[in-house]
Amino acid sequence: MGVLRNSPKASPIKKSATLQHLFDLEANNSNGTKIYSPKSSKQSITESEYGEILSIISHCCSIFTFTDPLESPSEQDVKRLKLFQLLSFMKKPKKPLPEEIIRPLVSMLSANLFRPLPPSAKRTVVCELTEDEDLVSTLSPAWPHLQVVYDILLRLVLSIDPKVLRGYVDERFLVNLLSLFQTEDRRERDNLKNVYHRIYSKFTFYRAIMRKSMKDVFLHYVFESEKHSGIGELLEIWGSIINGFTVPLKEEHKLFLMRVLIPLHKAKGMPVYHRQLAYCVNQFVQKEPMLGGTVVRGILKYWPATNCQKEVLLIDELEELVENIDPDHYRKLALPICTQISRCLNSLNSQVAERALYVWNNEQFVKMASSMMEEVFPVVIESVEKNLKWHWSKSVKQLTENVKTMIEEMDPNLYDKCLEEIAHKEYLAGQEDIKRKENWERLELAIWQQPKIISSSSHKNVYMSPINEQRI
Repeated sequence: MGVLRNSPKASPIKKSATLQHLFDLEANNSNGTKIYSPKSSKQSITESEYGEILSIISHCCSIFTFTDPLESPSEQDVKRLKLFQLLSFMKKPKKPLPEEIIRPLVSMLSANLFRPLPPSAKRTVVCELTEDEDLVSTLSPAWPHLQVVYDILLRLVLSIDPKVLRGYVDERFLVNLLSLFQTEDRRERDNLKNVYHRIYSKFTFYRAIMRKSMKDVFLHYVFESEKHSGIGELLEIWGSIINGFTVPLKEEHKLFLMRVLIPLHKAKGMPVYHRQLAYCVNQFVQKEPMLGGTVVRGILKYWPATNCQKEVLLIDELEELVENIDPDHYRKLALPICTQISRCLNSLNSQVAERALYVWNNEQFVKMASSMMEEVFPVVIESVEKNLKWHWSKSVKQLTENVKTMIEEMDPNLYDKCLEEIAHKEYLAGQEDIKRKENWERLELAIWQQPKIISSSSHKNVYMSPINEQRI
């Protein structure tokens, strides 16, 4: 029957009977009212095309795991060919599809896409793959079919009126679509990102729901699981959404920045999606520079203690934020930012120390530090002098020397004054060490000079033994 229905020489009597059966089913679902007739003057496709499309859709509903050895490769190839035929039909410029085709088409797409994802192939909960790396174990074997299915879904979203498609692409469909971002196949996540973003753009009545669903994914990732492969792709969608926000920003969007985006900096997997995260944060600061103080304090709050890779990335982000912060906030933020940069400057990791030193090549950063010179320079100069004395890396010492020269030229008198204060602190610290050593020596001497005292229990044991022996 499937061959006859797909063949151009199929009997028109059987085809019309099949169509009549489908129309009767549709009529029963619509309380006895037929909403479509292939002979209507408003039909968008011919009767033969209608039957052929339904046949292709029915054939594409068959699901293959691509891991079962009993599955026929030839049948898989036939299904892929049918999917390409359906995609080719969707690309043809014609009138909109009737709803009788949209319903089975969306059902077919759901059957192919909404499947249980395989267990993670990674041992750790953090995905540490870079953008240029790709493991065979993370690639879906069903991708030759899924790629065409995503193209069909994208074409459907672009060509059908959202009000018509709303009855089929509902909230449940969107939730299932969002769950697919957990797949470890980067190719599927890229296609999924494109489709999900298009739905957000066209289906304006779903935007609030979609934003809330993505927020829930972020919060679950940060505060519970720290395991999700699609955080970077979701942040790319948010980057486009934030770019479209109007100024002044709504309170809802500011809360998203403070409660979701800033805490995303503390997750172990932050290096994987940091580029997208930094873009989203900077979009907020560019739209409202007054938010720069909130962002900076949040980043400093979640500053890592031992992760050097994250430290380098956060220094990059701080430097970029300084360029977008409202200059009126320089005096409030100069000391905390420069204090953290100075700590990184003394890091034993040469990459962190060098990156912190390169920040002083940024004109805006130097301008911010100069706005609070009296408070900032003592902290910076102390770190600079410590590097010159104790740091093991020659390249770090060389860069530190350059920074010292620049700071000294800005205010030589202040630099000399800071050196005197540092020398005074070192003198006081030395005196404290001497006093501490003298106290310990006096305590040790006092202990050695005291006579040995025998405890009452040991004394009793010494003198009871002879008495017992005499009695025996």
